[in-house]
Amino acid sequence: MDLSKILSISGKSGLFKVVSQLKNAVLVESLTDKKRFPAFGHEKISSLEEIAVFTASEDKPLKEILKAIYEKQEGKAALDNKADNKALFAYFKEVVPDFDQERVYISDIRKILNWYNMLIEQGLLDFSEKEEKAEGEKTGEPKEEPVAAKPKPVVKKTVKSGEGTVKAPRNIKPAAPRQSKKG
Repeated sequence: MDLSKILSISGKSGLFKVVSQLKNAVLVESLTDKKRFPAFGHEKISSLEEIAVFTASEDKPLKEILKAIYEKQEGKAALDNKADNKALFAYFKEVVPDFDQERVYISDIRKILNWYNMLIEQGLLDFSEKEEKAEGEKTGEPKEEPVAAKPKPVVKKTVKSGEGTVKAPRNIKPAAPRQSKKG
């Protein structure tokens, strides 16, 4: 499950899938009605991968919350986001017992449950591949490590000026000495 390609756009209801990158925008497709349109940089766009929920200790990524709901519901749709506030808070407390009740509002809970139900309906939530990868790591399969790029060293050369010696980066040329006008 790759939530980095699923977007939430401020001012627009629902979720959107990234189709392609345009010159100054992102072409997105609505998950509900499949309409495509460009989303520009001035709109507040958030990838579901970047979203987290406040908890008592540290922020919990949305992916973990969705997985907890998925396990509780056994892969089926969750509680309707239009249920009463007490039922929503009680349900969310079962899923995320340590969420910060002062900073997580009922509107946030409604949005998360709506997103979850939308992703389940579209078949975009699948946590089995993550478990398979975790099992593969336990069996000792070689893991590729990223190769870090070596930083370029800064080379300095000494430039003589009238008042002493100055160290300057290589790409800066010393200024020609000024000739005074006596006249």
